[in-house]
Amino acid sequence: MDKRLLDLLVCPICKGPLRSAGAGTALELVCLPDRLAYAVRGGIPRMLPEEARTLSTDDPLLDR
Repeated sequence: MDKRLLDLLVCPICKGPLRSAGAGTALELVCLPDRLAYAVRGGIPRMLPEEARTLSTDDPLLDR
């Protein structure tokens, strides 16, 4: 994912920064405060809160 695009995107819920995790077809944008992971499919971020994956408190994505 383009670094400039990632710098512009924010979490649709809290408006906080997102960080990328994973690679290829498993790429996700993670919001640490809300513990949500938004999928990126075909290079397009899916920023709908109802499609986000909720991360458990012990998810390794939260430790990075």
